[in-house]
Amino acid sequence: MDQAKLTELIDREAIRDCLYRYCRGIDRGDEAALRSSYWPDATDRHGAYSGPVEGFIQMALGVFKTNPRNIHQVSNILIEFRSATDARVETYFNALQRGPGQDGVVRQFLLAGRYCDAFEKRGEEWRVARRTVAYDWVEEQTPPEGSDAERFGVRQPVGGFFPHDPVYALLKD
Repeated sequence: MDQAKLTELIDREAIRDCLYRYCRGIDRGDEAALRSSYWPDATDRHGAYSGPVEGFIQMALGVFKTNPRNIHQVSNILIEFRSATDARVETYFNALQRGPGQDGVVRQFLLAGRYCDAFEKRGEEWRVARRTVAYDWVEEQTPPEGSDAERFGVRQPVGGFFPHDPVYALLKD
């Protein structure tokens, strides 16, 4: 295998890892993981929010304080390199989100769509420089009754936020 193909494979994996860090960050309330998926000067058009990524991160940090339950899954990651430092990436996502709205009422949604990202490589690292979230499906669902302890029962441990989620204990091993 020639060096150009090897570099492309390594770059593809770095882009995928970045997308997975975003999911961990947004689902586990892990600010460092979330920040590590964007360049500090990035922009994000994400539902009602459109602007500098710092505003999106601050909005997410506010949501994390409400103790929501989020799960994001990504697939169908299509990467088109424009140059050695510029890539366009379309990533399909499914998200389950439950938490209180600004009115305090708990709502639950099933969302599906695509992250339409401009990635940049700076130094040896790939991150999102510009994101537009395209929504292809939204379904408001009836939130389940009862507490997490009642619903999950013996299915323990239950996923949680940084640093208490089981993955962080695993990473310390």
